[in-house]
Amino acid sequence: MKSNLMKAMLGGLAGTALMTVMMRFVAPMMLGRPMDIAAMLGKMMGVSWSLGMMVHLINGIVIFPLAYVLVADRFLPGIPLIRGMLWGIALWLAAESMVMPMAGAGFFSSEAGGMKAVVAAFMGHLAYGAVFGAIAGGAVAEAPSREKHRA
Repeated sequence: MKSNLMKAMLGGLAGTALMTVMMRFVAPMMLGRPMDIAAMLGKMMGVSWSLGMMVHLINGIVIFPLAYVLVADRFLPGIPLIRGMLWGIALWLAAESMVMPMAGAGFFSSEAGGMKAVVAAFMGHLAYGAVFGAIAGGAVAEAPSREKHRA
């Protein structure tokens, strides 16, 4: 089975939009402040907020869907929604164990809000994955059988 990249990118667009809205409007209820991923990425790379936002969007809409189609799609079990949520959890684990320390936020956000920040990020990545899976997962198609080509 192989995912359709365009549907995966559409799923990435929808998931990234939802996650970005959650960072702006849901995270403040948990943390008392928005989660500004664009500012964090921009600061980490030594560039502006706008370029940080561009990286966030490219990751969510292009890079992560491409990695899903080329790698993760083959290994994740379950229905599309579950597969997407598992993908979101994998992305969250990578973010919290690698990106957050590089950004100065510590391992699992230990220097940037601790458990509240980790849970808020988990919710955002789970939401991204659910929307992504619901859209991209529908793109999974059976490979053509050999019998159809023998005729």
